[in-house]
Amino acid sequence: MIVASGFATTGKAQSNDQLIGADLIVYNARITTQTPAQPNASALAVKGGRIYAVGSDVEILRLKDSNTRLLDADGRRLIPGLNDAHIHVLNERNYNYKVRWDGVPTLKRALEMLTEQAGRTPAGQWVKVTGGWSPYQFEEKRHPTMQELNKAVPNRPLFVEYAYNVAFLNGLAMQALGVGTPQFPMLPGTVLERDEHGRYTGVVHGNTFQFLAMEAMSPQASPEEEVSSLIYVIHDLNRFGITSVVDATSVIAYPQGHSPLRALVRDNLLNVRFPFVDLGFGDPTSSTWVDAEIKAITRSAPISPGQNIHPTMVHGYEYEGMGEALRGELHDHENFDQPAIIIDKDLMARYIEEDVTKLIEKRIPFRMHLSYNENITPFLDALEKVNQRTPLDGMRWSIEHAETITPDNIERVRKLGGGIALDDKMALHGDAFVKTYSLEKARQTPRLRALVNSGIPLAMTSDAFRVSSCNPWIGMSWTVTGKSVSGSEILARDNRLSREEALMLYTVGAAWFEHQENEKGRIAPGNLADFALLSADYFSVPEDEIRNITSVLTVVDGRVVFGTGRYSNLSPQLPQPLPEWSPIKYFGGYYDTK
Repeated sequence: MIVASGFATTGKAQSNDQLIGADLIVYNARITTQTPAQPNASALAVKGGRIYAVGSDVEILRLKDSNTRLLDADGRRLIPGLNDAHIHVLNERNYNYKVRWDGVPTLKRALEMLTEQAGRTPAGQWVKVTGGWSPYQFEEKRHPTMQELNKAVPNRPLFVEYAYNVAFLNGLAMQALGVGTPQFPMLPGTVLERDEHGRYTGVVHGNTFQFLAMEAMSPQASPEEEVSSLIYVIHDLNRFGITSVVDATSVIAYPQGHSPLRALVRDNLLNVRFPFVDLGFGDPTSSTWVDAEIKAITRSAPISPGQNIHPTMVHGYEYEGMGEALRGELHDHENFDQPAIIIDKDLMARYIEEDVTKLIEKRIPFRMHLSYNENITPFLDALEKVNQRTPLDGMRWSIEHAETITPDNIERVRKLGGGIALDDKMALHGDAFVKTYSLEKARQTPRLRALVNSGIPLAMTSDAFRVSSCNPWIGMSWTVTGKSVSGSEILARDNRLSREEALMLYTVGAAWFEHQENEKGRIAPGNLADFALLSADYFSVPEDEIRNITSVLTVVDGRVVFGTGRYSNLSPQLPQPLPEWSPIKYFGGYYDTK
């Protein structure tokens, strides 16, 4: 059966009018539509950036004309484009400066990469690794030692960051940052490790803002290098079949922090839909982040929630509200190597009443970073009181992360009309969680089954590029198999998802957080023409191979934005990465993808 919109399918109707063919037809595919009325198909047709017909090869190929591009899917699985509803793309404006350990299977190879990069990094620059990896992914199942790191990079400053948990600095980096002097930013909670002689080792334990402050003191990318970095970030997202993101705030706030993104929009190089939230961070003239955000979107660069400022792509560059935090004092971080940070209840009540009331009055949706149930409870206590006086009235809001949320609080979020954007940090760092808490608690962290069964708006995200990798298939694998990157089973069998449920969280579920659930996440007439053709059939490969899936063809807005293998000639030609010595040029952004 053909499903189409906006045209008749009878031969009589077509004989009276000249056929205006599809822009693009993909056929000979195994299409997962995620629509109950037509769950499977073999072909689709695209016109004007939207899917307008889905059906069999015979039916859809009738819609071609001499200008239609035909793509043979070679029997591969085709899915709706993946949507990462919490990721930090703009914070990777110096992506091309970094060695990416994402997916590297051994610590031995990771150290070799550092040595190789040190040999081509010019004087005055650093060798840097800033997250996206886990010691549990390595065969060795451990962190590098300072002796290994100093040996790997003796001639350039070295900064290696593991999530927002710990950083490793060689001697040159300690000297450049002024470790042990007033020059070094010692934020609350930071601990500098010392050896038995009282000397600093170069190991720094801390929280999110400590590591951001330290990296900001290293050499930064030029404007041209920032644009190049975003091109390669987005290319790596497309490689995994990602077609939409929600940028969950930049440390350089809107509008100033969006300069490299606007350059991509201007030059028609933005190959992913880019809804964003903003933090209002860094405005010294405003007393709070909320006040700074209101000022930015009403005076500095006026924009309304839901407004798209991309000139040609629907939902291409769209403001979605404030987040992922409202104040630094209410940020509970997510360091599974340490016990949970518990926020003072009175502080939570006072600030939520003050900040959220302002946002509701201005109809600015918001997203709140809360990892632990001990902080979710007082947040919901405060939000329920605010809602009584200043009703949310359907305005969308969400909790981000929510690793240890309980069923009672899931129900409270649902009643308040909120959503929950989970993340896959347990896939990378669940082994650390087990050590800090217990395997028993890890098996129900997060409560995937209860969350899915609740019917609450729900997404699974990466929170890349620091605390996790941007590869969504790692998270997909974890939710289905229950295994972390170490191979350990850390999710209980009754707390896992089916493959269909997991895919929904990265597609239709994610679209709710952008007010776009009727246009994204399905292969159906009227939906945006965003989809991916997979390297292996997600629904039939052995469970342990799910994490290795990539895209061989990714389409955004009806345009091919990534292709490999037989589709390589369709992929846009990328400019050479800047700077010339960029690690991305030599290693790529993910292991074995160069």
